[in-house]
Amino acid sequence: MNILIVRLSAIGDIIHSLPVLAAIKRHLPEARVSWVAEQRSAEILRGNPLIDDLIEIDTRSFKGGRTIENILIEMSRQARLIRRSKYDIAIDLQGLIKSAVVAQVSAAKKRWGFDKKGLREPAGRIFYTDTVKTEPKSHVIRKNLALAAAAIGFDASSAVEFPIATNDEHRAEADDLIARADGRPFVILNPAGGWVTKLWRAADFGKLADMLANELALMPIVVTGPNESDLAAVVRANSRSKRVIFAEPSLKGFYKLAKKATVYVGGDTGPTHLAIAAGAPIVGIFGPTEWWRNGSLIRDDVCVERNDIDCRIDCHRRTCSKWICMDIPVETVFNAVKKRMQA
Repeated sequence: MNILIVRLSAIGDIIHSLPVLAAIKRHLPEARVSWVAEQRSAEILRGNPLIDDLIEIDTRSFKGGRTIENILIEMSRQARLIRRSKYDIAIDLQGLIKSAVVAQVSAAKKRWGFDKKGLREPAGRIFYTDTVKTEPKSHVIRKNLALAAAAIGFDASSAVEFPIATNDEHRAEADDLIARADGRPFVILNPAGGWVTKLWRAADFGKLADMLANELALMPIVVTGPNESDLAAVVRANSRSKRVIFAEPSLKGFYKLAKKATVYVGGDTGPTHLAIAAGAPIVGIFGPTEWWRNGSLIRDDVCVERNDIDCRIDCHRRTCSKWICMDIPVETVFNAVKKRMQA
């Protein structure tokens, strides 16, 4: 059987889709599995032995100042990439019009997606041959598994695995950072987030780092991405401790680092989901999005969130004039870390 997974972006969403890949290969080890992903989000999938064909596309190339002729040429080129195999089944785990179109372009005999209520853009339903209704308030991983289970025919309640391929370079990257901690247990702090509304104050991450170092004897490692140096600078400026380590690891280097962490603290962002996949003990700081949907499936992991406000229901705002859901004291997050370590 030739199966196509459509999950274009972002990094956290791709990580949430990896259990589908593992489940398919457990159920159908001889199946050929291809995956279509945005080039900018495909790093975590590269080199994965469970993926027979990783198809990297760039839908952003259809936008911004290009002539209609050039856009059509680029669309045709990327369509040929998607169609370079004949698929029996395409599974759209994204639920957008563009991902549904990718499933249609694949020319798969069966094209599976969520029903209208489960789609972020319900108009995409017209491109599917089959749809699945999922339970309301389902974790996104369970929702993805339910769709794939209906399409392939396996038990949706099977074990959740995150197959991520790493190599010696990623292990060495993590080992170098661990060596800088001088053998002390370490905590990973990630002040970044995809939306500004998901950000806990970077200054408070600096204060938290000091508390963790001074009171719990943890070595804080503050991780940021290449375009997040401003956040790291704010953390540094608000930390009096000279023991805080700052780093910009690769995604897979971070994954190997998270496997050894005593605890991880961060918001609803790709590295947090990667830390969950690595099995790190998690303290999540959630505001406009829901822990029950995007957070950890591990019962002992802790979510810090404000339930004393009336504007969080179905919020998902990327900008906000109030922005009070992330107004959380440092002491509250510090106590959450202690709670997670005790568990």
